[in-house]
Amino acid sequence: MPLLQVEHMTHFFGGLRAVHDYNLSIEQGQIRGLIGPNGAGKSTIFNLITGVYRPSEGKVTFRGESIVGLPSHEIAALGMGRTFQNLRLWRHMSVLDHVKMSQYSQIDYGLIGAFFGTKRRNQQEKENTEKALQLLDLVGIRHLADSMVTNLPYGVQRRVEMARALAINPKLLLLDEPTAGMNPDELMDLMQVIRQVHNTFGLSIFLIEHRMKFVMELCERIQTLVFGEVIAEGTPKEIQNNPKVIEAYLGKEVET
Repeated sequence: MPLLQVEHMTHFFGGLRAVHDYNLSIEQGQIRGLIGPNGAGKSTIFNLITGVYRPSEGKVTFRGESIVGLPSHEIAALGMGRTFQNLRLWRHMSVLDHVKMSQYSQIDYGLIGAFFGTKRRNQQEKENTEKALQLLDLVGIRHLADSMVTNLPYGVQRRVEMARALAINPKLLLLDEPTAGMNPDELMDLMQVIRQVHNTFGLSIFLIEHRMKFVMELCERIQTLVFGEVIAEGTPKEIQNNPKVIEAYLGKEVET
């Protein structure tokens, strides 16, 4: 059984059809990519899968369970983490606190522990901090743990968001344009981080990206979305050589 299965998903915003008959199957440990021009509906698909929107039609199954209609926090609790196209960080919290905050749904020391500093509370807070530091080390920013995110470069903030998504112990990680705002050196560094994350946790990754070098080197299979519909799906080589994709998207891309 696939880790994530999307069948015939369609969505309307009022009278506008944003996504049409979308299908996807992601196996455990697979890295999949979704490309397409701006406005194609890529982020909408992420929002439909993660419960931000409810599909107008279709099925979405994660780990064998239907997740259509579930709120985002319940889908996350099942093991689906994500980042966003526009950063969703608390501007005046430290890097470490961002990652620790993501783990609080997993603690169980309760109000008594919070108010009176019980032994259980102290132990769980210690474990929480240690795990957060390990994740920051994994994404290469442990040395910035005490920094305020508002003072950090955009590329570093992207890594904070990734570490925060990993803190919920996901089985599937959705990355929405993870290299946005990065220079070529930062892009190459992030590619290595994602490979390390994938190898360390054995999780599945589904990513949206405009940087073709990033997509082609990381992904096993890629979908191309245009006006809410998939016009091609295949290996990186198949996508690069697909006439429909070249005409609709790749022919307009000059970035490597």
